[in-house]
Amino acid sequence: MYPKSIEDIKAHLELKGIKPSLQRVKIYQYLSENKSHPTVDEIYLDIGNDLVTLSKTTVYNTLHLFVEKGIAIPIHVEGNEVRYDVDIQNHAHFKCQECGRVYDVELDVASMNFKELDGFQIDELQMFMRGICSECMKKTSN
Repeated sequence: MYPKSIEDIKAHLELKGIKPSLQRVKIYQYLSENKSHPTVDEIYLDIGNDLVTLSKTTVYNTLHLFVEKGIAIPIHVEGNEVRYDVDIQNHAHFKCQECGRVYDVELDVASMNFKELDGFQIDELQMFMRGICSECMKKTSN
């Protein structure tokens, strides 16, 4: 799906025309290991202690570069909250209104029928749902 080892991440970044600096590699690795679809602040807080040279501006600029080069997508959850995902395949997202977790949801795009878009080319599809996840539903029923 996407590279996970340090060497594979470096090669992937270079293939996309991105210099694989330590900060960029660590940010991509963090995104690939944390399917929580983190925000700039979450990334900075979680890996900033390990990389003393990391600034919030570096995280923001790196994510912007990843999006520009097509190796990450921004997810606009609600309001101004932007999260990031390295899974660039078409899929939907579900955010639990109780715990705040964001889940990936597989989409069968081929079976979707958008009659109004006959003759259109769809380059990107984003679908977002809100509700209560099964874990939080279990907690409320207990």
